[in-house]
Amino acid sequence: MNKVTRRNIGRGALALASSLALAGTCHAQSAAKQQDAYPGRPMRMIVPFAPGAGADLTGRTVAQKLSETLGQPVVVENRAGANGIIGTEAALKSPADGYTLLLTARDPLGINPSLYRKLPYDSLTSFEYVSIAAWGPYVLVVNPKVPAGSLSQVAALARAKPGALNYGSFGAGSLPHIGFEGLKANLGIDMVHVPYKSASLAVTGALAGEVEITATSAAGVIGHVRSGKLRAIAVGSPKRLALLPDVPTLAESGVAEDVLPPTFFAFVLAAGTPRPIVARLSSEIHRIVQSKEVSERLVNAGLVPFGSTPEEMAEIVKRDVARFARAVKAIGIQPE
Repeated sequence: MNKVTRRNIGRGALALASSLALAGTCHAQSAAKQQDAYPGRPMRMIVPFAPGAGADLTGRTVAQKLSETLGQPVVVENRAGANGIIGTEAALKSPADGYTLLLTARDPLGINPSLYRKLPYDSLTSFEYVSIAAWGPYVLVVNPKVPAGSLSQVAALARAKPGALNYGSFGAGSLPHIGFEGLKANLGIDMVHVPYKSASLAVTGALAGEVEITATSAAGVIGHVRSGKLRAIAVGSPKRLALLPDVPTLAESGVAEDVLPPTFFAFVLAAGTPRPIVARLSSEIHRIVQSKEVSERLVNAGLVPFGSTPEEMAEIVKRDVARFARAVKAIGIQPE
């Protein structure tokens, strides 16, 4: 019978340690090889909004270019509904392997936490932030029957007849709703909120004269502005938009720039996605949106190309969650 000695125990422990170290090295090498080979199969991009709007345009434009640079198809799936919640939940049910990219916007990340008591995600912990691809400033437009060609003139009308002017938004807690309430407080005026179920319906309401003023994307109203069916009076952007070069900014109209906050269109992955994959996608998206071809396409749609780092996006989302919580509470919206 073999005697158990300290030497034998030491040799056994050394052998076990060596075996574990080798296994760990092999696992790390295998993981590294998988990431180096990424992507090794087709990817999908979930867009939690309807086709045709700025979010969809941004998503499909980036998807096309990612397909070219990564050498794999990037298939876009529109899963609209519930302020982006349906598509977001679908994306988070996928493995955190970098093969399901979610396009999102400022509302689902920054405002939804204050509008819903229960969300299937946490804006601060459920995602790996990849990049804010573009900003989407809102344009204030009025029905041409309104005798006002500027924001100051609209404010004068509202002061002369408090509560006589109606404004349309995409719904309670939407960015235009928050923006108009900010404008009311900033300008000391009273207007009546008329919530619609979508941006297109709010624009239709302004065209029909149901509301005197609304705010939406430049791309959503440019045709009506050029035809004279709506009048653009201000844009919520640091600079004038190339699509509407004659329309002044809020700052030029005497109102703080952030009173009507723009939306953004951004990309995230499920939390736990390997950092090298996150970094690579962030770098690719930055390069894509800053390229001449894509930049021009976004600008012509009334968007402002950006391409943030994951860290920049994380800081913006963190500030947004706190900022919009205060705004929703001030307006008096009760969470569902």
